[in-house]
Amino acid sequence: MMMGSLGYKKCMVIGGHCDHFHKPSGDSELVKHLKSIIKFRGGPISVAEYMEEVLTNPHCGFYINRDVFGAGGDFITSPEVSQMFGEMIGVWTMCLWEQMGRPRKVNLVELGPGRGTLMADLLRSSSKFVEFVKSLDIHLVECSPTLQKIQHSNLRCVDEVRYCDNAATRTTTSLNGAPIFWHADLEEVPSGLPSIILAHEFYDALPIHQFQKTSRGWCEKMVDVTEDSSFRFVLSPQPTPATSLYLRRRCQWADEEEIAKLEQIENCKRISVDGGGALIIDYGKNEVIADSLQAIQKHKFVNILDSPGSADLSAYVDFAAIRHSAQAASENISVHGPITQSQLLASLGINFRVEALLRSCTNLQAESLRTGYWRLVGDGEAPFWEGPEEQTPIGTGTRYLAMAIVNKKQGVPIPFE
Repeated sequence: MMMGSLGYKKCMVIGGHCDHFHKPSGDSELVKHLKSIIKFRGGPISVAEYMEEVLTNPHCGFYINRDVFGAGGDFITSPEVSQMFGEMIGVWTMCLWEQMGRPRKVNLVELGPGRGTLMADLLRSSSKFVEFVKSLDIHLVECSPTLQKIQHSNLRCVDEVRYCDNAATRTTTSLNGAPIFWHADLEEVPSGLPSIILAHEFYDALPIHQFQKTSRGWCEKMVDVTEDSSFRFVLSPQPTPATSLYLRRRCQWADEEEIAKLEQIENCKRISVDGGGALIIDYGKNEVIADSLQAIQKHKFVNILDSPGSADLSAYVDFAAIRHSAQAASENISVHGPITQSQLLASLGINFRVEALLRSCTNLQAESLRTGYWRLVGDGEAPFWEGPEEQTPIGTGTRYLAMAIVNKKQGVPIPFE
């Protein structure tokens, strides 16, 4: 799984035919690599394996060698929309730390930190809370060397990166003086301390398996190469191991051996043994999801099989599957939500924060604040917008959901009461 995961892998139930294909315009290094895998296997590969290679191939994966975030990248995430997002996540983090009994040391972990904007806003806004700041060891789980460098800059790290144990690199942020460690995988983050784990728009990019009901039973959607070297979707001739593992588990039909394969959930093990919690924010649903796999390049949707490695691949997150997997992982775990991003941010005080900021800003800054606020908590097109129609802010407050996973001893985290 990419960038170190919490052990959850997505599956989708789809309908229709799987005869879509696309011929690459010239064979890139990644295209040649994908074709060689298919040729070596003697048949198609799963959508999950295709996604993993396209997104995180160590030589030419989409996330590895480029900055894909922000207006100049391929997509914009909530932290890039407004500083208020990171500030509100900071409020949640400090409240959970209080519920944990103000531990002297805690691992603050972010999975897939992007440009580091969320963490930077969190650290800046919490810098006056000295006891909280002193408790932090910050761990960023990031597999892209390019993004690690951008995070190092945006977090205003003041010394040279030093290599440490567990394949980590260490530096210090001038935002609040806390030490920062980088890891390629969550398993590299040291255990033994309570952990607060943030996973914002992380799960949507994890490799997925897709399945389709046929006269032969449930078959898996695969990626193959045609005789003229085009990529195309096909169906497996019969159920695959993934069909048995994920579909049965999703429907709670699995036997103990199959369940055991799914329960290596690193996040839940940490929370169960060491204490702490995780906050997951992503676009998704709390139910079985139809085909939502999509490719985004320069803020536009493109063909999933077109020029592998040049576009981001993502899919809706199945929050119900996360709940089932987490609850099965440990009796010491409690799962709360999902609630909408709008509900989360409003409960954490974003309405009061935007009002405070509006009292001390210029007209231009006020417009930017209102636009960012609407994008975070609104639903659909902004009713106040008077600018160009094609630039109308679109609210994602109900499209994005939030879920918390915590150690039961800590009670119910805000605002999931």
